[in-house]
Amino acid sequence: MNEQWLISRITPLAGKRRELVCGIGDDCAVYRAPGTREDLVFTTDMLIEDVHFRMSTHSPEEIGHKALARGLSDIAAMGAEPKFCLLSIALSTAASKKWIDGFYRGMLKLAARTGTVLAGGDLSHALEICCDITVSGAVPRNRALLRSTAKPGDLIYVSGPLGAAAVALQAGKVHLPQPRLELGVQLRGKASAAMDLSDGLSTDLQRLCVASGVSAALNEDIPLAAGATIEQALHGGEDYELLFTAPAKKKAPAGCTMVGEIIEGKPGALRYKGKPLRARGYDHFKKS
Repeated sequence: MNEQWLISRITPLAGKRRELVCGIGDDCAVYRAPGTREDLVFTTDMLIEDVHFRMSTHSPEEIGHKALARGLSDIAAMGAEPKFCLLSIALSTAASKKWIDGFYRGMLKLAARTGTVLAGGDLSHALEICCDITVSGAVPRNRALLRSTAKPGDLIYVSGPLGAAAVALQAGKVHLPQPRLELGVQLRGKASAAMDLSDGLSTDLQRLCVASGVSAALNEDIPLAAGATIEQALHGGEDYELLFTAPAKKKAPAGCTMVGEIIEGKPGALRYKGKPLRARGYDHFKKS
């Protein structure tokens, strides 16, 4: 069992609504209220102790920042702007009053910087700390960036160097994601498809290609973060850069690197330097 298999089992059971123009399978759901000029986007992300963070290495401020940043990165991948968030958190006995203050301080600092209002949520307790962030944003009608719209001939780009999170993890340090919200807005009308890089370039590019029914060929110009190996850049997760495709005639924003091309072929098949590339990024359900 892997994450993609589980999603494919759930999707047919989920049901449909006319106003839901994009549901399961993208970074956000897209909801279109009748008579409006904007589409609303919604995402949810869990943050679990000893899966996404450790109390021994992450400060409460860093954990709070990461809780919101993961959701905001999904909003950025849709080309949307955040509006509000809901936070549900289950606290363990390890969470002191000082820790809780620090967690919300880190989260709300990022919220203020990005114009995201904390509008509510839920509180509970558990053996380990676990929180779930729901973020809502808005994008002009029909302008949301999707995973399913890449075309053969499109060029593939990443928004920055890859492998930084893997390097930090190996060193026992913390890599704080910085959601690419401004870039996401710039990509409206330029990108043909987009998503954020949460689980590694190889795995996330495969997901984009499956959704679009295409293959991809990566070149040698993968930008490496300081100290990162090509393996960490290809397969390391939690970089939270944007992965996007665009027609060759479109000029990519400054700072983005072209790393390959969308090609015809088996949906999800990847090649790197002319050889088949297996997706070996992070998967919650992958056997060790």
